[in-house]
Amino acid sequence: MSSTLDARARADDERDAPHVSKWLHAYAVLVAACTAILVFAGGLVTSTGAALSVPDWPLSYGMVFPPMVGNVRFEHGHRMIAATVGMLTVVLAIWLHRSAAERRVRRLGWLALAAVVTQGTLGGLTVLLLLPTEISVAHACLGQTFFCIVVAIALLTSPGWRRLRASTTEHTSLRTRAVWLTAIVFAQLLIGAIMRHTGAGLAIPDFPLAFGAVVPPFDSAGIVVHYTHRVVGTLVAVWAIVTAVHALRWHRARPALLRPALLVAVLALVQVLLGGITVWTQKSVVPTTFHVLNGALILATSLVLSLRSFRVLEQRDARVELVARPQEAA
Repeated sequence: MSSTLDARARADDERDAPHVSKWLHAYAVLVAACTAILVFAGGLVTSTGAALSVPDWPLSYGMVFPPMVGNVRFEHGHRMIAATVGMLTVVLAIWLHRSAAERRVRRLGWLALAAVVTQGTLGGLTVLLLLPTEISVAHACLGQTFFCIVVAIALLTSPGWRRLRASTTEHTSLRTRAVWLTAIVFAQLLIGAIMRHTGAGLAIPDFPLAFGAVVPPFDSAGIVVHYTHRVVGTLVAVWAIVTAVHALRWHRARPALLRPALLVAVLALVQVLLGGITVWTQKSVVPTTFHVLNGALILATSLVLSLRSFRVLEQRDARVELVARPQEAA
């Protein structure tokens, strides 16, 4: 009887699920990919120290397209990519509003538009106010939040999302693990943004030790921020590995959960390595910038795992089973 009810529920879900255009999903993926490029470009601006190479905003030296020389190419290039993502987001919000997507997905489209407009404003203020730390950090964190929104839109409009079906299980703790991982990663990115925009990236010049010790002397605020970033980064890596092991043990037959769980663990380990290379090379541009991008990918992957785990895993209700048994016997 329970199998019949499950089959009927799956049929009802399939019938009632909104059939979003595959082109809309492909476009959402494009916006997410362009946003990842934008995150990389933003990291490149901070890695090269190009943030004030163009001193005016919204124009650049009074021009729409100035000569791309020196650090201007990094700063103005970042602005051009940001403008492109902004225009793409306008189209995405309107397309979602006119589509058959669920109401929550359509609302995410307008939320993405509001976020990208606010992000552009914060970007302008960082230039006009000469890089105040609070606004620069807010700009960095909102960029990560916007990336999460467009990744969620891409996921929720995908055909694969519609095909996912909830299954009852006693092992639903992956949902909690994934949510905590996402929260910890976002906190780590916040700390990383503070470290970057306060110039504390090399406050501790060695790795994995800190001034040759496990715990350094906390002689300055920069050392405190930098060491906190390392500690939380280690926590992220450990928690990601624990989450992956849990998925391997209890959800091996659920690739929609296993794949992002394994991927986020690999990305977390790569992030630790990139952090070490950043210190060893005295903040060389390439590893430092990829460290920023990889952090965003970890956040997005942990978010995907969280959303899928709530979609797929359903807590087994013992009371329902007790009621169903007499009916099955009959």
